Amino acid sequence: MEFPCSDCCSISELVLKAASLIPISHYLLGIWIISFICCYNFLEIHIISDFFNGFRGNPVSLTFNSSSQIYQNVVSKCSILHGRYLVTPWLASPHLQTSFLNFLGRPPKFTYKRQLFLTPDSGTIAFDWLMPSEVTRSFSHRSNAISKEDTTPIVVVIPGLMSDSDSPYIKHLAFDIARSGWNVVVSNHRGLGGVSLTSDWFYNAGWTEDVRVVVDYLHREYPKAPLFAVGTSIGANVLVKYLGEEGDNTHLAGAAAICSPWDLLVCDRFINRRLVQRFYGRAITIGLQIYARTHKSIYSRLVDWEGIQKSRSVRDFDKNATCILGKYETADTYYRNCSSAGYVKNVAVPLLCISALDDPVCTREAIPWDECRANKNIVLATTPHGGHLAFFEGITAHCLWWVRAVDEFFGILHSTPFMHKRKERPDISAEPLIDQGPYISLRADGMVSAMVDEGTSNDMLGILPQEQQIHDKEIEDIITDPVQEAEPDTEPNTKSVCDNVQLSEHDTDSKQDANDAAILVRRHLKELSRHSRRSMWLLAYIAVITTWPFLGSALLMVFKRKVRNVIPSTWLRK
Repeated sequence: MEFPCSDCCSISELVLKAASLIPISHYLLGIWIISFICCYNFLEIHIISDFFNGFRGNPVSLTFNSSSQIYQNVVSKCSILHGRYLVTPWLASPHLQTSFLNFLGRPPKFTYKRQLFLTPDSGTIAFDWLMPSEVTRSFSHRSNAISKEDTTPIVVVIPGLMSDSDSPYIKHLAFDIARSGWNVVVSNHRGLGGVSLTSDWFYNAGWTEDVRVVVDYLHREYPKAPLFAVGTSIGANVLVKYLGEEGDNTHLAGAAAICSPWDLLVCDRFINRRLVQRFYGRAITIGLQIYARTHKSIYSRLVDWEGIQKSRSVRDFDKNATCILGKYETADTYYRNCSSAGYVKNVAVPLLCISALDDPVCTREAIPWDECRANKNIVLATTPHGGHLAFFEGITAHCLWWVRAVDEFFGILHSTPFMHKRKERPDISAEPLIDQGPYISLRADGMVSAMVDEGTSNDMLGILPQEQQIHDKEIEDIITDPVQEAEPDTEPNTKSVCDNVQLSEHDTDSKQDANDAAILVRRHLKELSRHSRRSMWLLAYIAVITTWPFLGSALLMVFKRKVRNVIPSTWLRK
């Protein structure tokens, strides 16, 4: 089939002619649809799935130990944790929620009461207090001061990285807790909250010393007020790490960890994985650089200032600043040592952990599911959506879901006998110090022996459990092997490895002295090991060191001739 030459044209010209016949509005509509699909996937928007779900929200998933008293008697009564969480429809994206929280957040308006606290290393921490009288008109006639006899619970808030008491989510939390009638104190990190650095110590993701001194201080000042703590983001990591380090020794009655990174190394890998995560990493890095510029006089003196300015990621900043200030060899070492996931098993305080599975900063891959399930004191609540510290709910996004959940959890926990109470240690000042453990006495002959008071318990007098007796027997066998045992009322064994060597009378006496000294050491070590298994080897070391001048000279005389037979004569001439 042939076409006329006038109708012959290339395929491209035909396509262009056909495309020109399509209205421009159709092109715009197609571009809009493609852009919407790309943005929908890039921003992880889920409004369509929420629509098909009838905007009923998603149930909260709870992970806990099957025999947990905290769940059975506290969390089981929390209606919010057993309900459903519905995201604000126009913020149906973890990135939209997180961005809206940081740039707007709609925080309530109130005024803190500032208190400056000086740490033992001369550091300064800003306490921002919020009392119920500041948010509830019915309490306006009451004084803002807290007396030592006050039993009103106090909630200590530990902000996240580069956050302080003015951060929107901190204000949401403080306002809601204070409105419930509790006192709130925000413990700002060093150098934040408008306070200058007054020491060379900086906070980091694993710095728990500030939490420790703050909790101890608040307990001393207000001994009758139950203490609770809430940690957010990096603050949650610090709080969980502190709880794991302290175990039963903390004064906190309960705690909550919100959006904790758990494993810093995993989160570091995650934040550099995708393009959208790199935006968060870059934003955090800029915030750290602003913090460093604020305290440039100290940073420039202690670290490589040029390296801080050139940092393009959180890892770069940690490498050039945090690792140097915290005495960590590498960034990975810092991340591993400061991750709180390894301390979960030691937490002895009722702890509520809340995380969003779509958190764009702290990935779900770092959540220690099994460790939380194994600990009877921990309940882990996860939601499919929520972003990082956002969890906005309601049409107007006027409140945060996790704030209401924490408030309810603390309120129910406070009304039950399952609040943690520190086991007070016995006052050893009223008892003879000699009864508190094995103490040593240096005798005139240079030997070290244990001192035991006559009024000690049966354990100190030798009536020991079977395990301790077996341990003593093992120690006795080990010490007996080098030198044959000889009792004072029996004749010592004269056989030795030197039987073939003719010893002089002086050498024989020296060997006998060495045998007697070894027997004496054995007896004292056995006595000391009966008092304390842990300190036995340390005391044995002390005994050997203090008697070494005598033992060394004695052994040198015993083996002097044998050494001469072994060492070449040429060495002796030299």
